[in-house]
Amino acid sequence: MLQTLDSLQPDWQQALARWFAAEQGSLLLKSCGGQDLAKLRSVLQQICSPVQSVTLLTEDLEVVAGPLTLQSWDPQATGHFAHLYLERSASSSHMSRLAAVVARLRAPDGCPWDRAQTPESLTPYILEEAYETVAAIRAGDPAAIAEELGDLLLQVVLQSQIFAEQNHFDLEAVAAGIADKLIRRHPYVFGDAVMADLPELHRSWEQIKQRERPDQSLGQKLLHYAQSLPPLMAALKISCKVVGAGFEWPTVEGIWAKIREEEAELRRELERDPPDPTRQEAELGDLLFALVNLGRWYGLDAAQADTFTLNTAEHHCSTMQR
Repeated sequence: MLQTLDSLQPDWQQALARWFAAEQGSLLLKSCGGQDLAKLRSVLQQICSPVQSVTLLTEDLEVVAGPLTLQSWDPQATGHFAHLYLERSASSSHMSRLAAVVARLRAPDGCPWDRAQTPESLTPYILEEAYETVAAIRAGDPAAIAEELGDLLLQVVLQSQIFAEQNHFDLEAVAAGIADKLIRRHPYVFGDAVMADLPELHRSWEQIKQRERPDQSLGQKLLHYAQSLPPLMAALKISCKVVGAGFEWPTVEGIWAKIREEEAELRRELERDPPDPTRQEAELGDLLFALVNLGRWYGLDAAQADTFTLNTAEHHCSTMQR
């Protein structure tokens, strides 16, 4: 009897162990990539006894060379003889094809432009493709979204290929890392934890992240946001983190008072003679941060609001030019 098991299941390794313990016929393991094959060998070494023999076969010889046999057990020994068939899913094959195309472009006889790229030189394209993806999502055009997601995915594969060439990590490691992180951060889905409500879920999420990086202080987190995100997005993140740490205005009137205070300080700097551009920018930044805080209080995103205003301004300008 042939049973099937998908390696995309978070508990596929445990399910594989149960299958071996039951000594049940043959098993088809689907969606099995290179990373899964490495894990499979490790799992088999842990769950199989020396008297068990396992043969790995594959239906896709172009992806996983086969047949593969674990030679560490004697096929003539007593005990059941298991056949484990490997099948690569269509989506996984397309990912492998994309990775192979990028690797070919980066090869010594590949594309000169792709070969010349570095992680640093590609960062503008990551930002560009991310913003274009967001624009397509806002426009609600599925075809454009699919195309832009592909362009963004290319940047992930390119970066992974470059670091693989430097023997740091590859695309499989990137995918495995984020999958492991998602499972680790969702114990109420992939584990036995029970969440009563969304606030409890949020607290659990923050606690798990804190355990992952126990040495990272609140100040380091805020600095990370300031250095890695666009200004308005960073300001909102920082505002939320500060509030999460227990620093919140008792009422919204405190924020309004802060806005008036920062407005007065900015006005004084703008009227100062001689002017000091550095101080003027600092006071303008303080006022903007206070406004971001106000938006956060009411559940508004300053970056989204700014985009709306820019689109409105563009529409008005286009109308006036007609």
